[in-house]
Amino acid sequence: MFALMHSTRLESLHLSVDPVTGLKAVIAIHNSRLGPALGGCRYLSYPDDESAVADAARLAQGMSYKAALAGLPVGGGTAVIVRPVHVESRAALFEAFGRCIEKLDGRFIIALDSGTSVADMDCIAQQTRFVTSTTVTGDPSSHTAMGVFAGIRTTAMARLGSDNLEGLRVAVQGLGNVGYALAEQLHAAGAELLVSDIDHGKVQLAMEQLGAHPIANDALLSTPCDILAPCGLGAVFNRQSVGQLRCAAVAGSASAQLTNLDVADQLEGRGILYAPDYVINSGGLIYVALKHNGAELPDITAHLSNIGTRLTEIFAHAQAEKRSPARVADELAERLLYR
Repeated sequence: MFALMHSTRLESLHLSVDPVTGLKAVIAIHNSRLGPALGGCRYLSYPDDESAVADAARLAQGMSYKAALAGLPVGGGTAVIVRPVHVESRAALFEAFGRCIEKLDGRFIIALDSGTSVADMDCIAQQTRFVTSTTVTGDPSSHTAMGVFAGIRTTAMARLGSDNLEGLRVAVQGLGNVGYALAEQLHAAGAELLVSDIDHGKVQLAMEQLGAHPIANDALLSTPCDILAPCGLGAVFNRQSVGQLRCAAVAGSASAQLTNLDVADQLEGRGILYAPDYVINSGGLIYVALKHNGAELPDITAHLSNIGTRLTEIFAHAQAEKRSPARVADELAERLLYR
């Protein structure tokens, strides 16, 4: 565990259990140099406890980098709740987790993530004020999608020479709250949609509402397209899966998409432009961080425009230095976090 903390440069790791509700949770605080750690709460099943801790550490690091490059006054952290086989009261479990957050006295601010909802955040808010993504503050998913859409246009300009998406084949992997909202914006921009999701109902809805073409989950990565937008869980790309890709660029909302930076180099070697995930998907963090600090919607929307600007900067550095945008983004973030 200490080796993991060292390799990811975690500041602290907090483990909590509550036998009454079945709560078993991890809070990873990566870096608080720029402000209190802010990050999402995942509520998922894991094969073992070590996997849950590793997921929290990996995501917390990404949140720090994301906040730094987005110019936000917060640090990075992540919470993971290991989903029990049987839950007597989901509300009670999340209230118990709220008490865990309260004990950190503002060092960590929680938001929703995979497997959690606004209703869960409302339960947490019964026990602590260090929470966002509630009924009062709102679901950040639409703002994440707005940022990813802007990032896709920037990526298209850099790789294909135009930010006009009309007629481009865009493959969207995962039609959750962010993925579907992104698909709607892509459809409105005239893109040809290829979609996959483990929920066949969502795929059917995209076919009916957006004219999307359904692709089997295990075939999407190898389907020819202009831009691939992974919008589900992370670790999508490894040495084997990158070899299957038939796209010009990768730009999507999923967090921690690459298993390691060697994979980023492999993408670069194949001529596939990669939009660093924690840059392109930072719209949700921008929304919750600024909203938590009292910002109004026009100011938040204006801040979202920085996503395209930052990506343009990263792509320019990467092209000039003949390196992967992922490595360039990491170095830019680390200068801000560790200078």
